[in-house]
Amino acid sequence: MYDRILLPTDAGTGAERATDHAIELAAAHDADLYALYVVDSDVYASYAGDEYVHELEGLESALEQEGDEALEAVTERAGEAGLEVTTAIRHGGPHEAIIAYADEEDVDLIVMGSKDRPGEYRRLLGSVTERVVRLSSRPVTVVKTPVEE
Repeated sequence: MYDRILLPTDAGTGAERATDHAIELAAAHDADLYALYVVDSDVYASYAGDEYVHELEGLESALEQEGDEALEAVTERAGEAGLEVTTAIRHGGPHEAIIAYADEEDVDLIVMGSKDRPGEYRRLLGSVTERVVRLSSRPVTVVKTPVEE
């Protein structure tokens, strides 16, 4: 049923369960697993950087390093299940980059994590996952993680 599964990750609270789910699905379907980290260009493009002090060259580099670490964690967990992972880092708006990458790699399924927050929070801010679900022409599985407020 699934030959190519995409797991966008941000290494956040909602990503852990989604990672487990994507790995289980890939193993069960003998599917190729792709892991994607998106460096949100709005974050570093809107930041002047004057006060930012980091051992790397700046905020963009720090976000890329965070992405490398997140993808490495997915690769390690998938390796424990006997799977190899194709990883990528993209820059841009997260939901747009996820959808574009899914199209580039012609994935059959996108597996995303979502923090299960109260309705009021959702109505005010929305989420990357909700945008991907709404705008993608591909199937999206949402794996929720309860978050205490």
